[in-house]
Amino acid sequence: MSLSINQQQLVEQFSLLKSWEDKYRFILRLGKSVPAMDDVLKVDDVLLNGCESNVWFYGEVVDDRLQLNIYSDAKIVRGLIAIICESFQGLALDKVVTFDCAQFLEELGLLSHLSPSRGNGIRAIIEQIAKVAQTR
Repeated sequence: MSLSINQQQLVEQFSLLKSWEDKYRFILRLGKSVPAMDDVLKVDDVLLNGCESNVWFYGEVVDDRLQLNIYSDAKIVRGLIAIICESFQGLALDKVVTFDCAQFLEELGLLSHLSPSRGNGIRAIIEQIAKVAQTR
């Protein structure tokens, strides 16, 4: 798999973290970078099904680029959202559709440490991103 610059940087960052605890703390720090979502945007219509925690998802294609606004009430999920968004950042839409983000997260050593329901929620986010990219 050919990685984008952002994806390569994530691989490098995670390769420096030796234990799951280190990765977990790093993910929580990344979650702090996810901008808060205004409460008026937190409506049931944009809640993703399949997520253990609440995840509000807005996505659209603007000028052939993916624009995402995703937020969760769970700190760990916000960190994973930051990683997912960074993974897709700058990709052409055809690459967004073909990029196996779940496999990428597994290669970073993340998905195997999540509960099955949390992993399903992360996959739901990834699937929704692919759907948005396909609607161009």
